[in-house]
Amino acid sequence: MIVTPSDIQARAIAAIKDWFQNRSHEQQVFRLFGYAGTGKSTVLKFALDELGLDPHRSDRAGGNCVPGVVTATFTGKAALVLRRKGTPARTIHSLIYSVIAATEEEVAAAVVKIEEAEKKARKLSGFDRTAAEAGIEAMRQALSGMKKPSFALNPQSDAAHARLIVLDEVSMVGEEMARDLMSFRKPILVLGDPGQLPPIHGAGAFTKDDPDIMLTEIHRQAGESAIIRLATMARQGEPIGFGQYDYFVGKMRKTDVTPEQALRGGQVICGMNATRLQLNNAMRAAAGFGGTWLPTGPSEKIICLKNQNDLGLINGMFVTLEDIVDEGSLFFSAVVTDEEGNRIGPPGQDGKLGRLRLYKGHFEDHVAFDRHRHDRDWKEKRHLTEATFGWAITGHKSQGSQWQNVVVWDDGFARTEEDRRRWLYTVITRAEQGLVILA
Repeated sequence: MIVTPSDIQARAIAAIKDWFQNRSHEQQVFRLFGYAGTGKSTVLKFALDELGLDPHRSDRAGGNCVPGVVTATFTGKAALVLRRKGTPARTIHSLIYSVIAATEEEVAAAVVKIEEAEKKARKLSGFDRTAAEAGIEAMRQALSGMKKPSFALNPQSDAAHARLIVLDEVSMVGEEMARDLMSFRKPILVLGDPGQLPPIHGAGAFTKDDPDIMLTEIHRQAGESAIIRLATMARQGEPIGFGQYDYFVGKMRKTDVTPEQALRGGQVICGMNATRLQLNNAMRAAAGFGGTWLPTGPSEKIICLKNQNDLGLINGMFVTLEDIVDEGSLFFSAVVTDEEGNRIGPPGQDGKLGRLRLYKGHFEDHVAFDRHRHDRDWKEKRHLTEATFGWAITGHKSQGSQWQNVVVWDDGFARTEEDRRRWLYTVITRAEQGLVILA
């Protein structure tokens, strides 16, 4: 189908072209915003074509870079969606940061220092002991931080060689990451939807300011979609009544739907983690998998929680587990394939891909939640694949993804009325064809 930009989109294309060619040296960031159905991707495609910019390619072996466009997203799943549509994309983290992790020796040395400080504190009394205990608690906090990977800006990033950085799905980008992106002093074109959820902490650095172009006109074809209509109602704070909005879209009461029906309805999205755990347990039981935390086979829905670039695992990606073997107290192993049926695993000596070792903790949390578990298991966990049950996921985890059919389990997630509108708008727009809201 031949796509012709509308008048508004044509003006947006011309504005991007003018900015890049004439004003990007004085205005580093150009904000192209638009709500669902307004055609941001169409504008971007035509703008890049007119500028003659191709995707940036880096020759790692030869150390040479071909200047062009680098596209990045906040979530790995959003990058995966773009790659499947033909746009080379990666996460912002992998684009501009290098991972720094404390060695086991450094952590062990910190533990020894804490133990020595505790021995000395036991010999003290009064104010001196109180002060010493406060210092020990600070040391414990620092130790906890050492157990988590941190990120350092990579000055040799592909971002340093690109002519243009394009950021998609930017509502989750915070202030620090935005500053780091801008430190490369390259023109940055951001595509945002101000109706979506902001970062868990703070506001979206790129979406808090006024856009250079704001697309508000919904395409005729998109406007005919009940999903877009409901998304617009959610964004504007209008009540969405119970009932059928088209053959595939409606709102029902939770009491009218069984876990078995929810299983058939599509990807379930909720607001809070406590709800997610409860829904996963109920839906697993309805599917005949209840009674154990251990995944039972290829029919289970499993979602990745951590990027493992060397294996091709992406945070938010769904995988299939087969031949599952409980290997001990902290992990189990399985034969793993991705959503397209490709085998994932470490290379073996025979040239075949091996089994993956998956951390148990996230699965065990469905049976007995332990908020200290992951800090306690930090050393072993860093060498394991992290995943969990994905029958139900939170709205934040769903960002950047889309499914043909979505079930929204409205658990009242909201700190403010604005949070409420953003959450509902975000989860509704994850659906491509079918949508059921349960309230």
